[in-house]
Amino acid sequence: MNNSFGAGGFNATAAGGAESERKSEGVLPLIVRQILKSADSGITMFGNHYTMITIVAIVRKVEYASTNVTYELEDHTGRINAHYWLDDNTPNSTPSVVPHSYARVVGSVRNQDGTKVIMIFKIDQVNSPNECTTHLLEVMHARYKLEEQHKRKAELGITTNATSSGGFMETDSVGASLGLNGKQLAVYKAIKSHVSAIGIDRKELQNKFSHINSAEMATIMDELIGEGMIYSTVDGDHFLCVDA
Repeated sequence: MNNSFGAGGFNATAAGGAESERKSEGVLPLIVRQILKSADSGITMFGNHYTMITIVAIVRKVEYASTNVTYELEDHTGRINAHYWLDDNTPNSTPSVVPHSYARVVGSVRNQDGTKVIMIFKIDQVNSPNECTTHLLEVMHARYKLEEQHKRKAELGITTNATSSGGFMETDSVGASLGLNGKQLAVYKAIKSHVSAIGIDRKELQNKFSHINSAEMATIMDELIGEGMIYSTVDGDHFLCVDA
């Protein structure tokens, strides 16, 4: 296992070749070096491919243009540029993030003239130093959780081919022990297996289960919340499993 966090971060492409990759609909917490060292094909960790990432870094410089704002971001592992595209239809859409302050960025990684950059989906100023520490813990937690899942599947010989229920078998002994029926168990497993600091989005969850309509999904979510198995995080549309 590559524990190289102090020397520049965990390897974002660890233990997962192209033949075993699967798309993960979540936001993966990273440090800058992981992004800079990532493959051109994207961010992959233990066979899971991520399109959205989040980092916490110091804003070293801000450059304004007519169509976008470029932020030079730095953490203890490196520097990277991030671009925020302005919305012509929304006045005063420029984020209120100032130089020499910490910011949390959520976005996607792109190659621009051979250099990794971040296309910003959201950027917010960080006002508490605790959030910087929390982010580093999230980076480590995400890596170790993915590694644990990878090892468990390898040991059990579990294939990860998706089923009609969105990648999860709908009945097993786990469901019986939890008192969940097929659809409830499938939704519970989807939330539990999701790796993200803020949890899985309700829309992403709905997209995984085309055979469950929105009203039934809402009922299942309410039941899982009522049983104390899941909880909402940043808003009423993001959820994490209690025992994740």
